[in-house]
Amino acid sequence: MIDSNTFLYVVLGDPVSHSLSPVMHNSAFFYTGYNGVYLAFHVKGRDLASAISGIKALGIKGASITIPHKVAVMEFLDELDEKALKIGAVNTIVNRDGKLFGYNTDCLGATDALLEKTGIKDKDVVILGSGGAARAIGFGIVSEGGRLTILGVLKDEGENLAKDLGVDYYHSSELRNIDCRILINATPVGMTPDTKAMPVQREDLKKDMVVMDIVYNPIKTRLLKEAEDIGCITVDGASMFVYQGAAQFEMWTGKKAPVDIMRSTVIDALGK
Repeated sequence: MIDSNTFLYVVLGDPVSHSLSPVMHNSAFFYTGYNGVYLAFHVKGRDLASAISGIKALGIKGASITIPHKVAVMEFLDELDEKALKIGAVNTIVNRDGKLFGYNTDCLGATDALLEKTGIKDKDVVILGSGGAARAIGFGIVSEGGRLTILGVLKDEGENLAKDLGVDYYHSSELRNIDCRILINATPVGMTPDTKAMPVQREDLKKDMVVMDIVYNPIKTRLLKEAEDIGCITVDGASMFVYQGAAQFEMWTGKKAPVDIMRSTVIDALGK
């Protein structure tokens, strides 16, 4: 299927070897008959500007941006979508005739995944973390009418995010003192290979919580296992990952995303 007319798409991150974006998007390209291929590139922060220039130089049609580049990448793009600008983070690039447009599909991915399991409006929501993913999810929670609090260990970054969203920030150790009905881990803690790590203590979890983890490798993190064990409703990272990826696919190709195919591909890959 790959020939001189094949469109190239990439994911840029550090680390990136764990990413299932290639298997997810390549399965979607194949299923829909779209002549595209998607590859992963490990890009250090010092090389980000050069990598973005390479997208233009090589005619790469689109890119996913992952940890830790979602905020830093913004200064190297030609135009930013209004929502991405408000969020302050970009996870999707579309190359239109040599101009790079930045978008954020993490916001939609997170809220769609949560709304499958719970309402958000008027619920007390706590996000752990203050990076690009936390920004996107926080924007989505506030937009849906949730009462949001940011918790983290990076004081300056956390306070800046809280200020931008008009919410409160506290150190992560304060979770047990805060009303929380929906807990969202927006940090990489618990991601392969450090699968025994957990961003909170088990005693911080309550059985009436909905617990979401954006980490999708492994699909059932230690946080989700502990939460299930005490009776919480859980939302795995694969749901958000697939929904944000489906939005990317549709931006890039103009075709309707085969969401079921994308999810089953991701679940199968995680199972292996």
